[in-house]
Amino acid sequence: MTPFVLDPRLADDCFVLVESDQFILLLMNNALIPWFILVPKTDKTELHELDSSTQTQIFSVINRLSAFISTDYKPDKINVAAIGNIVQQLHIHIVVRYKTDCYWPGVVWGGTEKQAYKEKNMEKVKLKLVSILEL
Repeated sequence: MTPFVLDPRLADDCFVLVESDQFILLLMNNALIPWFILVPKTDKTELHELDSSTQTQIFSVINRLSAFISTDYKPDKINVAAIGNIVQQLHIHIVVRYKTDCYWPGVVWGGTEKQAYKEKNMEKVKLKLVSILEL
Protein backbone atom coordinates (compact mmCIF):
# COMPACT_ATOMS: atom_id res chain seq x y z
CA MET A 1 0.00 0.00 0.00
CA THR A 2 1.28 3.46 -0.93
CA PRO A 3 1.87 5.73 2.08
CA PHE A 4 -0.54 8.64 2.42
CA VAL A 5 0.87 12.00 1.30
CA LEU A 6 -0.90 15.28 1.99
CA ASP A 7 -1.39 17.43 -1.10
CA PRO A 8 1.42 20.03 -1.13
CA ARG A 9 -1.06 22.92 -1.55
CA LEU A 10 -2.84 21.93 1.65
CA ALA A 11 0.48 21.41 3.42
CA ASP A 12 1.68 24.87 2.34
CA ASP A 13 -1.50 26.73 3.34
CA CYS A 14 -2.31 24.99 6.63
CA PHE A 15 -1.12 23.83 10.03
CA VAL A 16 -1.58 20.21 11.04
CA LEU A 17 -3.72 20.23 14.18
CA VAL A 18 -4.46 16.54 14.68
CA GLU A 19 -3.42 13.39 12.85
CA SER A 20 -4.75 9.87 13.30
CA ASP A 21 -4.57 6.67 11.28
CA GLN A 22 -7.79 7.69 9.47
CA PHE A 23 -7.44 11.45 8.88
CA ILE A 24 -5.52 14.70 9.23
CA LEU A 25 -7.22 17.83 10.60
CA LEU A 26 -5.76 21.08 9.32
CA LEU A 27 -6.20 24.75 10.17
CA MET A 28 -6.00 27.19 7.28
CA ASN A 29 -3.33 29.78 8.06
CA ASN A 30 -5.70 32.75 7.98
CA ALA A 31 -6.59 34.14 11.40
CA LEU A 32 -9.33 36.32 9.89
CA ILE A 33 -11.61 33.30 9.68
CA PRO A 34 -11.50 29.97 11.55
CA TRP A 35 -11.22 27.46 8.73
CA PHE A 36 -10.63 23.76 9.36
CA ILE A 37 -9.93 21.14 6.71
CA LEU A 38 -10.46 17.44 7.35
CA VAL A 39 -8.46 15.15 5.06
CA PRO A 40 -9.36 11.45 5.12
CA LYS A 41 -6.34 9.22 4.52
CA THR A 42 -7.62 7.63 1.34
CA ASP A 43 -6.93 7.59 -2.37
CA LYS A 44 -10.63 8.20 -3.05
CA THR A 45 -11.57 11.67 -4.30
CA GLU A 46 -15.31 11.70 -3.52
CA LEU A 47 -17.21 11.18 -0.26
CA HIS A 48 -19.59 8.66 -1.81
CA GLU A 49 -16.63 6.46 -2.78
CA LEU A 50 -15.70 5.83 0.86
CA ASP A 51 -16.95 2.68 2.55
CA SER A 52 -19.72 3.19 5.09
CA SER A 53 -17.42 2.69 8.09
CA THR A 54 -15.05 5.43 6.90
CA GLN A 55 -17.98 7.73 6.11
CA THR A 56 -19.30 7.21 9.64
CA GLN A 57 -15.88 8.04 11.14
CA ILE A 58 -15.51 11.17 9.00
CA PHE A 59 -18.99 12.46 9.82
CA SER A 60 -18.41 11.74 13.51
CA VAL A 61 -15.34 14.00 13.40
CA ILE A 62 -17.27 16.67 11.49
CA ASN A 63 -20.08 16.53 14.06
CA ARG A 64 -17.70 16.79 17.04
CA LEU A 65 -15.78 19.60 15.38
CA SER A 66 -19.02 21.44 14.55
CA ALA A 67 -20.20 21.12 18.16
CA PHE A 68 -16.85 22.54 19.32
CA ILE A 69 -17.19 25.41 16.83
CA SER A 70 -20.75 26.17 17.97
CA THR A 71 -19.67 26.37 21.61
CA ASP A 72 -16.27 28.04 21.28
CA TYR A 73 -16.77 30.36 18.30
CA LYS A 74 -20.53 31.10 18.44
CA PRO A 75 -20.79 31.48 14.64
CA ASP A 76 -23.65 32.79 12.57
CA LYS A 77 -23.14 29.80 10.23
CA ILE A 78 -20.88 26.76 9.85
CA ASN A 79 -20.11 25.89 6.23
CA VAL A 80 -19.20 22.24 5.55
CA ALA A 81 -18.20 21.34 2.02
CA ALA A 82 -16.13 18.90 -0.01
CA ILE A 83 -15.36 20.90 -3.14
CA GLY A 84 -12.03 19.74 -4.61
CA ASN A 85 -12.07 21.64 -7.89
CA ILE A 86 -8.40 22.65 -7.54
CA VAL A 87 -7.05 20.21 -4.93
CA GLN A 88 -8.23 16.78 -6.09
CA GLN A 89 -7.33 15.03 -2.82
CA LEU A 90 -10.51 14.41 -0.83
CA HIS A 91 -10.82 17.08 1.86
CA ILE A 92 -13.72 18.61 3.72
CA HIS A 93 -13.83 22.30 4.62
CA ILE A 94 -15.43 23.25 7.93
CA VAL A 95 -15.55 27.04 7.95
CA VAL A 96 -16.75 29.32 10.76
CA ARG A 97 -18.76 32.20 9.32
CA TYR A 98 -19.94 35.47 10.82
CA LYS A 99 -22.09 38.12 9.21
CA THR A 100 -19.28 40.51 10.14
CA ASP A 101 -16.39 38.54 8.60
CA CYS A 102 -14.48 40.13 5.74
CA TYR A 103 -15.75 37.56 3.21
CA TRP A 104 -19.47 37.59 4.16
CA PRO A 105 -21.72 36.76 2.41
CA GLY A 106 -19.42 35.46 -0.29
CA VAL A 107 -17.16 32.44 -0.31
CA VAL A 108 -13.85 32.30 1.54
CA TRP A 109 -11.95 30.73 -1.37
CA GLY A 110 -9.73 33.11 -3.25
CA GLY A 111 -10.19 35.97 -0.79
CA THR A 112 -7.35 38.45 -0.84
CA GLU A 113 -7.54 39.52 2.80
CA LYS A 114 -5.35 37.29 4.95
CA GLN A 115 -3.62 37.37 8.31
CA ALA A 116 -1.26 34.63 9.47
CA TYR A 117 -1.94 32.91 12.79
CA LYS A 118 0.36 33.62 15.68
CA GLU A 119 1.93 30.37 16.86
CA LYS A 120 0.45 30.64 20.39
CA ASN A 121 -3.11 31.12 19.02
CA MET A 122 -2.79 28.14 16.70
CA GLU A 123 -1.43 26.01 19.56
CA LYS A 124 -4.46 26.90 21.75
CA VAL A 125 -6.83 25.62 19.08
CA LYS A 126 -4.71 22.51 18.62
CA LEU A 127 -4.75 21.63 22.34
CA LYS A 128 -8.53 21.96 22.57
CA LEU A 129 -9.14 19.81 19.52
CA VAL A 130 -6.91 16.94 20.61
CA SER A 131 -9.09 16.41 23.68
CA ILE A 132 -12.40 17.04 21.89
CA LEU A 133 -11.61 14.59 19.12
CA GLU A 134 -10.37 12.07 21.71
CA LEU A 135 -7.05 11.36 20.05
